[in-house]
Amino acid sequence: MNYKLIFNSLILLVCVLAACSSVRVVNTEAAPNFNLASYKTFGFMEVNTGSDTASIPIPPEYVSALKTEIARQLQQRGLTQSSANPDLEVNLGVVVMEKRQTRQTDIRTDPPFYMGQRRYTWKSREVEVGRYKEGTLSVHLVDRAQNALVWSAEAESVVPTKNEKVQERISEGVEKLFSSLTQNSR
Repeated sequence: MNYKLIFNSLILLVCVLAACSSVRVVNTEAAPNFNLASYKTFGFMEVNTGSDTASIPIPPEYVSALKTEIARQLQQRGLTQSSANPDLEVNLGVVVMEKRQTRQTDIRTDPPFYMGQRRYTWKSREVEVGRYKEGTLSVHLVDRAQNALVWSAEAESVVPTKNEKVQERISEGVEKLFSSLTQNSR
């Protein structure tokens, strides 16, 4: 038995699974001279949870979990939370939309059903195979003194159906989002 081949295959599998994260960081952007170390305190602005009529209302416990995770990430980077005149304001936007998963019909797998006369047509069409919820979190860090955006990021993920999995996804997403903050800050 070739143990080296098995070991290399396992390493490859672990790398592939690690790359297949359930959270995608879509966009991160920092101001030209942004340095997180120049700020001491942070606070949260009022949270926008998608007032759009097409979006799904966000439960308050999920917003609270997001704030807790973001506070933890900023505290790990040396900032302290303050409700009175913070140096850095955190603006959150949360939107959850219901999506449809579809597939295209194919004449090989979805043949036409023939009945009666030979006048029939077949067209490829989309068929719904499932529904899911997709959430988008946007985080903006605003320099309060200058009232200027200094860092922004967005992450997307499928929202799990089980509540205990939602907390895990929030932790994973915020951690992944803020890992780009250390890379972007100078």
